[in-house]
Amino acid sequence: MKKLINDPGDVVAEALVGMAAAHPDRLRIDHEQRIVYRADAPRQGKVGLVSGGGSGHEPLHGGFVGPGMLDAACAGEVFTSPVPDQMMAATRAVDGGAGVLHLVKNYTGDVMNFEMAAELAAAEAGTEVASVVIDDDVAVQDSLYTAGRRGVGLTVLLEKIVGAAAEEGRSLQDCADLARALVADGRSMGMALTSCTVPSAGRPTFDLAEDEIELGVGIHGEPGRERRPLAPAREVAAMLVEPVLADLDGAGDDGVIVLLNGMGGTPLIELYLMYGEVARLLDGAGVRVARSLVGNYITSLEMAGCSVTLLRADEERVRLWDAPVNTPGLRWGA
Repeated sequence: MKKLINDPGDVVAEALVGMAAAHPDRLRIDHEQRIVYRADAPRQGKVGLVSGGGSGHEPLHGGFVGPGMLDAACAGEVFTSPVPDQMMAATRAVDGGAGVLHLVKNYTGDVMNFEMAAELAAAEAGTEVASVVIDDDVAVQDSLYTAGRRGVGLTVLLEKIVGAAAEEGRSLQDCADLARALVADGRSMGMALTSCTVPSAGRPTFDLAEDEIELGVGIHGEPGRERRPLAPAREVAAMLVEPVLADLDGAGDDGVIVLLNGMGGTPLIELYLMYGEVARLLDGAGVRVARSLVGNYITSLEMAGCSVTLLRADEERVRLWDAPVNTPGLRWGA
């Protein structure tokens, strides 16, 4: 195992130290609880947005904390859910009187621990909490980590759009309703060229031959739909786009917001090449691209591969997508 680390057991804690040093103007970090906050949280009268999950998916979630997105993110160990105490502390700290919305990827530990944290925050501090579970992965119905579909690339789009709505001063109910509508209208599919290595394990999560790809792989290296022979990018793009469009059951008249996401180990030149193939397929299917985002936004350590997320667009969603955002991982208009 070759990694730029000191001790495998200290990776998350030391990464948060580096994050705090890199972004002192926009973030503050509770190192004991391993929570990343926007520097000005809590904002009075604003719905607080809290997410989190296992580390190893950077910039998700801590890199999306800041104006226009999240108010706080809880960092678990690599590929391991944060604990309820972290989530409750974050919930209480960002409560500006308008309530707190939990945005939860559909992994068993995340869902269970966020539910416990919401109950504790309501009972002990009287904080009004709503939760939305994100389950956009069309690859499988169940996995080792979930009951039902996994939460993957849609998480990034949802945090941006709902973050903009919260920044406008919308109510907790309005933000939660918007998040649920986005979950209903977003689908993702991913693939891997290689495995990844969790620092504490010291070996690849799974074995994949040089002439194989894993289709529908999860962001923790969970098995996908099937293994297939390595194929040209145009064929791989079709393997991703076609099941997403089929499951989405039509893109609608306003087109889609597209995320072409890297898993951490694929160079940007290949991601743009893949986006070109995705755009060609969407054009051929009569689907208009309203907005697009290409890059590494929800990763799986150093895994090579990519995922495609399609979200039905409308005028309001595009406006909220275009609204200013100022986070370490996503920034425009600010």
